[in-house]
Amino acid sequence: MVNLLTGQKGSGKTQKMIESANLKAKECDGNVVFIKNSHNDTYSLSFDIRAIVMSDYPSIRGISEYTGFIYGMLSANSDIQVIFIDGILKQQGVSLDVIPSFIDTLDSISKAHNVDFYVSLSASKEDLANVDAEKCNFLN
Repeated sequence: MVNLLTGQKGSGKTQKMIESANLKAKECDGNVVFIKNSHNDTYSLSFDIRAIVMSDYPSIRGISEYTGFIYGMLSANSDIQVIFIDGILKQQGVSLDVIPSFIDTLDSISKAHNVDFYVSLSASKEDLANVDAEKCNFLN
């Protein structure tokens, strides 16, 4: 399942994502991954969560390379059950235009690899009108 947390910048999405990730780490039997753009708030995550900071991987630009990065993680660790992606629109080369196809891809990955995704976006639901609502769950 793909879960979307939307809202304007500064509305508390990152904190909600961190709280959800910490809860999932306690609940699930597998691994939880938290992908973020900077080292800020890393120590707020449970020790059991694998934090990945995208600024450490500057050559990953655009949604295709980002998707390949996710596939690489899953191929290296089949125990990943939940992936949190905080602030996807902050990733270099990612814009609202590609989000509908990205959600479709995450939905396919979710079904094929039994992984739940939580994605935060600095956007409103109206900005995401082209996203297939049957392939995701809006958390707010």
